[in-house]
Amino acid sequence: MRLRLRSTRRQQADQVREAPAATPGAAVELRGVRRQYGRGAGSVHALAGVDLTLPSGTFTAVMGPSGSGKSTFLQCAAGLDRPTAGSVRLGGTEITGMSENELTELRRGRVGFVFQAFNLLPSLTVEQNVLLPMRLAGQRRDHRRAAEALARVGLAGQARRRPAELSGGQQQRVAVARALITRPDVVFADEPTGALDTGTAAEVLGLLRHAVDTLGATVVMVTHDPVAAAWADRVLFLADGALAGGLEGGPADRIAARMAALTARTSGADAMAGAVA
Repeated sequence: MRLRLRSTRRQQADQVREAPAATPGAAVELRGVRRQYGRGAGSVHALAGVDLTLPSGTFTAVMGPSGSGKSTFLQCAAGLDRPTAGSVRLGGTEITGMSENELTELRRGRVGFVFQAFNLLPSLTVEQNVLLPMRLAGQRRDHRRAAEALARVGLAGQARRRPAELSGGQQQRVAVARALITRPDVVFADEPTGALDTGTAAEVLGLLRHAVDTLGATVVMVTHDPVAAAWADRVLFLADGALAGGLEGGPADRIAARMAALTARTSGADAMAGAVA
């Protein structure tokens, strides 16, 4: 086990040394990123060599059929999972060879997260939830900044309430405020509107859009919803762990049509492979 760990660390260090120079102005960079689970005939290639540069101050949506690698992409890009091969940079910082402690520190101070399930701590107040990333990063808890963040998401005056006292949409607003409180390099949103009704979802997406346009934030959102994706500057499509094209914005119906075509093509390829097998 120790020998295998040393070998893995050595491989990661080699990847860092061989990685190309960072792209100026890039918030997220993936170069030749692969993620394989398992070994031998039963192995699964969740990512099959992704090359991607996302500029700072942009809103990118990532879509794809079930099993296309969307969640793995987000986890590798955010430093929550390690790629089997390739290079990942956040805000110009190479993270591929970082230790777990270094990755944890980086995520606390330079990455924001918004999840479908909100992930608020029920025992903390709204303000305490928003300030939690600053507390974990060892920064001074800035109550004025928390108040400003809550005001931006329409929750001024709600600082002392608990999450259970809020609606689902209000809880997701708290999650957005929490994600932005440290002014991170990137905010990763994983199906942020999946548990919300249409009207509330639009409000939350409007907040993310506002964060990009007004605060200069960078948002990377995984979603299955073409209506949600239409809020982004750019929509990227994944299929079988690889990039399968993109759209520079566009209405929801155009995005939905592209997704339908991609899903049909992927399903047809799977059926053909099954027949051959």
